[in-house]
Amino acid sequence: MDQLEQTISVIALTMGVGWASGINLYATIFMLGLLNNMGHIALPEELQVVGDPLVLMAAGFMYFVEFFADKIPGVDSGWDGLHTFIRIPAGAVLAAGAVGDMSIAVELAAALVGGSLAAGSHAAKAGSRVLINTSPEPVTNWTASISEDLLVIGGLWAALNHPVWFLAGLVLFLLLLVWLLPKLWRGIKKVFHFIAGLFGGAQDEPKGPLPTLSTKPSAPNEVR
Repeated sequence: MDQLEQTISVIALTMGVGWASGINLYATIFMLGLLNNMGHIALPEELQVVGDPLVLMAAGFMYFVEFFADKIPGVDSGWDGLHTFIRIPAGAVLAAGAVGDMSIAVELAAALVGGSLAAGSHAAKAGSRVLINTSPEPVTNWTASISEDLLVIGGLWAALNHPVWFLAGLVLFLLLLVWLLPKLWRGIKKVFHFIAGLFGGAQDEPKGPLPTLSTKPSAPNEVR
């Protein structure tokens, strides 16, 4: 039974760090490192690097920057676009480190799963932000950003303390993702079509009839 519980805990941590990295990578690293250094959790040796003071300072500083960038309409979507190339690879690396000292095959499988989960959660976050930014007021951006931060903290806490419940919630998240992503994609296409219409819109219509070239031969001058 202990072996089964340990296996479930490793799977939950592996999937948890991948999923959380796609939403807020810096909060994920900072929370894991802080809890590890305070003795509340014992991370695998390959993942204990997140508790290094230099890593903690870098993650804390970047989380501070993201905390504000993520709440400004338009800036948040640009930030998400840039972090497409950061969150997904980082999620794969963290997931590979979460399995501990195992075979290369296990670490590669964990990296693939973690990177995929990071890509899915990142796509849901970035896509929803594009649609939220169609509203000019900033309240929805603040609400969405704070909710995402709380979701990351709560999800990682559940993965570390109640892995079975976390895995059950992750299954529901994946089912929701399958339903949500096509709707987000259709909504994003409408937004970009609207923007394209604004910047590449129709040219000014000419006033009056267009001049035409007459093909009828001119009549000879009449003698008065």
